[in-house]
Amino acid sequence: MKLPHSVSEVLRDHVALESECIDRMYLNVYVPQLQRIGGVVWYLRGHLGQRFASTAGVAPKSDAFVANVERFVAEQGVQMVSFGKHQRKDEVTQQVLRQFDADEGVLYVGRAQERARVVRTERRRNATTGMTYPWVVDGSAMVNHYYFYCLDEDFGPFFLKFCSYFPYNAKLCINGNEYAKCQLRKRGIEFEALDNGVLSCADPKALQRICDGLDAKKIDRLLRKWLARLPHPFDRRDRRAGYRYNLSILQAEFALTQVLDRPVAGRIFFEQVIRENLDIGRPGQVQLIFDRRITRRTPGRMRTRVITEGVTPSLHVDYKRSAIQAVPQGGPGLADRDDHQRHARLRRGAAAQEPGRVAPHRLCRQPAAARDRADQSRLRLGRRRLAAVAATASAPRPAGTRAALR
Repeated sequence: MKLPHSVSEVLRDHVALESECIDRMYLNVYVPQLQRIGGVVWYLRGHLGQRFASTAGVAPKSDAFVANVERFVAEQGVQMVSFGKHQRKDEVTQQVLRQFDADEGVLYVGRAQERARVVRTERRRNATTGMTYPWVVDGSAMVNHYYFYCLDEDFGPFFLKFCSYFPYNAKLCINGNEYAKCQLRKRGIEFEALDNGVLSCADPKALQRICDGLDAKKIDRLLRKWLARLPHPFDRRDRRAGYRYNLSILQAEFALTQVLDRPVAGRIFFEQVIRENLDIGRPGQVQLIFDRRITRRTPGRMRTRVITEGVTPSLHVDYKRSAIQAVPQGGPGLADRDDHQRHARLRRGAAAQEPGRVAPHRLCRQPAAARDRADQSRLRLGRRRLAAVAATASAPRPAGTRAALR
């Protein structure tokens, strides 16, 4: 048996299944008009009819929302879980999910105190008249958040989290791999699942078409469907006036899952990827992966980390607020196959999807020789600059000047 000796050989000869999709996506759910103080003031005065803008007027709305959540929990017969500090919510969800036998529904409702952006009213004093008046300001506070953990027949497990304090911003978290599994089941296509991906599939092309078909319209449709079922703070009058929730990306992860035909190929792959990319976090190397020009003024942290859990290594490359992770999946039961995922995690903005999909390919398919050439070109440039500085230092100096090397 001939063993592969390089990453390119592993990717060329030993990939049994490859799929690329959105992995975890964390989205802002917000009312656009209420993200600025001017819009909040108009909501309080123009919509609610207050003479002086004050958030005290929305306190009944907050109380009604909390009461509706408690009523919903009682009517639906679901559990209300109060999360402790640092408690892993995924573990609770998996326990409840294993006992859930319906096609879709609410698994449970969670409650936790978290810091959030809130709008408050301060009492200020007029310097001329000495009279006090209310003033609406942005702030942050530790307030209750309500997590609705649900199971959808099209998307699988997801959660929707509401802040219980005005302006009631929320978060939606979905998983593209779970979406793909649900669609394969609905279409009757046989597959073998991983914890976070697909190990084998009877129709790989259909799997990739499903992954490519997950778009903004389907995610928005999921949100509207469950907003109609779950309690939320804005009533029908608010919605008629245009105060409706919108979506934007807070954090998106794009996964390239490659299932290898033999475990030894996976070990060789990771050994070679880690060996060739130990310096990939250097600014000159990172720009080859993320296709961005990096200068001394480029902000943020750039680094490489090799994290070992037990005997399993994973590679993590950080660039500003983005990251690539080469992470193996699988366990002892996978005797004849191995698999791994490369994640590109990009925050804030749907326009980041293209580099998020391309960067994982560059991580392993950017040849080491190209990075060496980039290093050599920078070295030659550095030598030319050093020679120019040395020539300047050795040249005759006019009176009153000094030569400085920096």
